[in-house]
Amino acid sequence: MGERRYEHAPAGTLAGLLQRGRGLGAVMAAEDPGAAAELVYGCVRWEWRWDSQVDDRHLYLARLIRDLELPLGPVVEVLAGGEDACGRAARVLELLALSGSVEAREALRAYIRDGEHRFDVLESVAEAWPWEWWGDLEEVVRDRSSGAEAEPAGVAEQPDPMAELASGALLELLADPEEPDRRKVGALCVLFGRESEVGIVPLVPSLGTADGRYPLPRLPGVIRKLGALAMPAAREWAASKARWLAWEGLAVLAEQGEEQDVPTLVAELEQDWVDRVWCGPDRMARGLARFGPGAAEAVSLLRRFWLWTPHSYERAAYLEALAAMGSAGMDQAYTESLWDCEADARLLGVEHAPDGPEVRRRLAYLRDDPIEEPEVKNAAEARLAGLADPG
Repeated sequence: MGERRYEHAPAGTLAGLLQRGRGLGAVMAAEDPGAAAELVYGCVRWEWRWDSQVDDRHLYLARLIRDLELPLGPVVEVLAGGEDACGRAARVLELLALSGSVEAREALRAYIRDGEHRFDVLESVAEAWPWEWWGDLEEVVRDRSSGAEAEPAGVAEQPDPMAELASGALLELLADPEEPDRRKVGALCVLFGRESEVGIVPLVPSLGTADGRYPLPRLPGVIRKLGALAMPAAREWAASKARWLAWEGLAVLAEQGEEQDVPTLVAELEQDWVDRVWCGPDRMARGLARFGPGAAEAVSLLRRFWLWTPHSYERAAYLEALAAMGSAGMDQAYTESLWDCEADARLLGVEHAPDGPEVRRRLAYLRDDPIEEPEVKNAAEARLAGLADPG
């Protein structure tokens, strides 16, 4: 069973919409559940998230399976796959159980008794479910504990000698080409915990890894702490041929740049689109959003990223930037977002979707759904209360 696929279907197709967790995909699937069933199951069988650490899909898929009244058998079968596939199916079944499915609950309980990855599933349901649903399975926990190796005795933490050095001495160390990277990383770690040090600005271009591909660890955080102090050097970094340095410069421009920097940020967004770079354009989007209509030349690009990105975590940033720039079509985008896989996008939909029967029905659905995120439920309740009593 495949674990990961990156060849996402086009964003205008039902398959592509479901793979991306787009709200429109859920709406279209509801129009023909039979035709959508295999596509929904495919989103459980295979990993379509661009970044599984931050992209949400479990609630989206659980709702599709529940609302389309799809059989759970194909989802339960995925539990027998590899660790990642099992995890995906388990998270979906956890939510379906919380939504009232006895079949989903019993399927996970059965897996915890005999499944290969039963301990991981048990840990997960213990966090999500009430104790009475899984407490009688504590014997599994005891079995795991009895077979576990003894933890090694803790080693007393040694003080970091660099922590005693003044910031000036740390900068001298960073400027020394003879110092090894490990010591420079140690110096950056100490500086990260102190007040911002402007003296590091001229050293930044020299603080890349030996292969020239990445900044040394902690350097990006030290740069972020500088804020406006990193200007105007960031403009020079942004023009560097070293990609890591250019990115650090662009990140500063996105947060601290002025109107003159808008073309640079737009050019980066354009290149990201050409290269199909899905991780990071949200930072450019937030930077451009600061200029409102003054960055309207980016609207077309941002709209494309919102429609096409498989990295659903970034979708809310594109929506916020489009709104700040006064883009047309926001009512439709906000309404679709009420069905989005990402809670941040649903929140934007709850707050801004135009009033109407369809929106009110969806707000009530979000308010009353037992598996919805608390912040979305509360926002939907508040919005409905405001609509009912606009005065």
